[in-house]
Amino acid sequence: MNLPTFLIIGVQKAGTTSIYNYLNQHPQIYMSPVKETNFLEKNWGEIEDQRKARIDTFEKYCQLFTGVKDEIAIGEASPNYLFHYESSSERIKRYVPNAKLIAVLRNPVDRAYSDYLMHIRDAIGKGKRTSLSEQIKYRADKSFMILKGFYYKHLQHFYEEFGREQIQVYLYDNLSKEPIKFMQEMYRFVGVDDTFLPDVSKKAQVAKVPKNTAVNNLLRQQNPLRTIVSSGLRLIFPLEVRQNLRSRLIQMNSQDKKAAPLSPEDRQQLIELYREDILKLQDLIQRDLSAWLN
Repeated sequence: MNLPTFLIIGVQKAGTTSIYNYLNQHPQIYMSPVKETNFLEKNWGEIEDQRKARIDTFEKYCQLFTGVKDEIAIGEASPNYLFHYESSSERIKRYVPNAKLIAVLRNPVDRAYSDYLMHIRDAIGKGKRTSLSEQIKYRADKSFMILKGFYYKHLQHFYEEFGREQIQVYLYDNLSKEPIKFMQEMYRFVGVDDTFLPDVSKKAQVAKVPKNTAVNNLLRQQNPLRTIVSSGLRLIFPLEVRQNLRSRLIQMNSQDKKAAPLSPEDRQQLIELYREDILKLQDLIQRDLSAWLN
């Protein structure tokens, strides 16, 4: 039975999709064909979930790795494992206790902002969306966008459960500045040839925001108008053509994230929210994180 020899446990909006692709390029690495299986973060037997494609049993999880041939390292990436640290650490110890654990950490202020832009871009959530400013001021203790940036307690728990030698922490800043060096260090940690040169020219999920939110919602969310138009086009065009048309319309309605900048006031408030956690974290991982406080 083949199971992961390493896991990317965190965090969301820290380049994990690009890293997944760069790992997948390496001939000695097999990556789960499903990114974000989330199997090791929750007890599916106690949860009612209607998604048909969910990986909710150990048998389904094992099936993800039946394609392994002669690869040296086997991996999967579910960047919410760090956030759900209590349940995920317990299940990791149960199913893959010896797997090497990788945490990629990003400046929590930028991470929260990127998370917010993703929700706008993908039209996540129904009804009136709460602005990031409002979440900072009134819902900081309940907003997942903000809470996912508190890393110290979560990472400390993993150190206590698995030991430091089993965990490697990387910084998103280094991925942005020197992606090949970053990946070669990761290749070395998972135990494969670290001289391999990945193609890092293409970045996944480049942050963009819609020019018109109403149009974006129509194109991305299920709604009566989209259903009517889709039904009509189904009679004329094959699925691939319809998907390409929708993607092209979404692209035409997209613009650079600079069009929706994080205000200096919001940035400063987020820095103050995260300040104590950042100071504790830099002592924990013995890395200089002072740039995160600027």
